[in-house]
Order: sequence, then structure tokens, then C-alpha cells
Amino acid sequence: MLFEQALLSPLRQVSGGHIWCEGAAWLQHAGQLLFSDVKKNALYLYHPDSQETTLVTDYSHFANGNYPLANGDVVTCEHGRRCISIRHKDNLALAKILVDQYDGKRLNSPNDVVERRSDGTIWFTDPPYGIISDAEGFKSESQMIGCYIYCYDPRDQSLTIASTDIQRPNGLVFSPDEKTLYVADMSIVDFPTQGLKHLKAFDVHGKVLSQGRLVYQVEHGIPDGMTMDRFGMLYCSSSEGVLVLNRDMVLVGCIPVPETVSNCTLNHDESTLYITASTSVYAIDLNCQKLAEL
Repeated sequence: MLFEQALLSPLRQVSGGHIWCEGAAWLQHAGQLLFSDVKKNALYLYHPDSQETTLVTDYSHFANGNYPLANGDVVTCEHGRRCISIRHKDNLALAKILVDQYDGKRLNSPNDVVERRSDGTIWFTDPPYGIISDAEGFKSESQMIGCYIYCYDPRDQSLTIASTDIQRPNGLVFSPDEKTLYVADMSIVDFPTQGLKHLKAFDVHGKVLSQGRLVYQVEHGIPDGMTMDRFGMLYCSSSEGVLVLNRDMVLVGCIPVPETVSNCTLNHDESTLYITASTSVYAIDLNCQKLAEL
């Protein structure tokens, strides 16, 4: 009952008619939500004031994850060009590749991305889902030995393998103090009998990660994209909806969603959670402070 009291509105569909929504990113300077439709190869903006959805581009290079940098520009994970790219905040339709190779080998298909605000480094995951078929990219052989977590430093354009200690890294998010990185492993998709569907936490040391540890096992569905509020509450995708975990990674509740959730993000003041789920984008108003008290 206390969990339900922290949810201040019913769940509402704010955008529909898509194929596979992903990459929810709140653009604070514009007061709008950017999101991808990976399989439609498109990027969209949702405008809360007008409640309208507009097309940014119908050729996004199979964009998946998006993340707004501190200056308002957006970093995007592209399956098509197998890269992370940057989009200027005043012209989101155009994207310039930041990095698409490691040690002369093409990346798999970058999936989700975050910025570490304290030093401006960009961290992303690189599973193979954009190259296993033509549905979300272009079918191709992997040139990498595995699927890793990377750290890209814009200051010197260097790319570092931050960790190899996860089979199929997907969604990721920093703790509020940026000393911990949480990463979703959804390797059960590729390895049904031996794969995993859990969340791991890593200590952050410069451009590398250490002390990888299991912090939560997802029971229903698979963990994908996620976000965290200023109190350290984690909001994680699942087949049931959005799982809400406290700072000790204990489940305090679930926000039911009628479609399979892929990702989620909070708006500027953390009063609204936006959720990308299969063919739709949903929103729900909440009180993060009340949730943190559970």
C-alpha cells in the first residue's frame, strides 16, 4: 500500500504505434523526451506540453540507447554503424561517429550508454543484438572475442575495455556518487540453459571496473534498460513492468506495464518516469522521496 501511495498517477500511454521502443532520454534543455524505435530505424521526440510525438529522423542507423550529456548534446548507440555517435542538441537528426572500433576491430552493436559527469567519460555496453540479424541492424560476423563494457574518453578519443566480467551487458546506470556502475546481464537470451538475467554492480576506478558482484536476480523476463534517481532507487525493466529496488537492491515494488519494458528514464525533477515498452511509451507520476523511505 505504501508503494502505491508513492505513485501519484495511473500509468498512461503517451505515444503508440511503434515497433520496438528503446533509448528513453530526457532532454532537460528542451523539456522533451527523446526515444528510439530500433526496428523502425527512427528517432522521435515526445512533447509533454502538447502531448504530441514528432519524428526526428527516419534513418537513425538503427539507434538504440540515447543519453544527454551535461552540455545538452546526445550520445547515441547505433546498431547500423556499430558505433556510438554524438548529436548536437540543436540538430538531433545528424549524428557524428565518436568511436566504432577497438584495436582495429569493429564493435558489435553498442546498446546502452551513460556519461560519468565527474570526468566526462562515456560508458557503453556492446552486445551482438544488432548483428545477429537484419531486424535491428545488419547481419554480420562479430570481430570481437566477447561482449564488453567500454569507457570512451572524449578528451583524447581513447577507448578502454572497462570490464569483460559479464556475458551480455545491456542496460547500465551510475550511482548518484558515480562510484558504482550497475549493469544488466541478459545472456539468458542467447544461452537459455546457462545464461543469466541479473544485475551486477562494479566499483569504478578511473576508466576500469572492479569487484563485479551480483546484486539482484530478475525473476520474470530479462533486465534491459534502467535508471536511478537521486536517492539511489533503481528502476529496472522486466516482463512484469518496472521493478523498483532500494539502495540495498531489495525489491520494494513493481510498476505494472501492459507491454514488455525495454528502458526507462526520469524527467528533470524526477516527478515523472517515462517507460519505453514494445510498441509504446508510457508515463507515470511518482514521489521519489516517498519511494526512498520504503
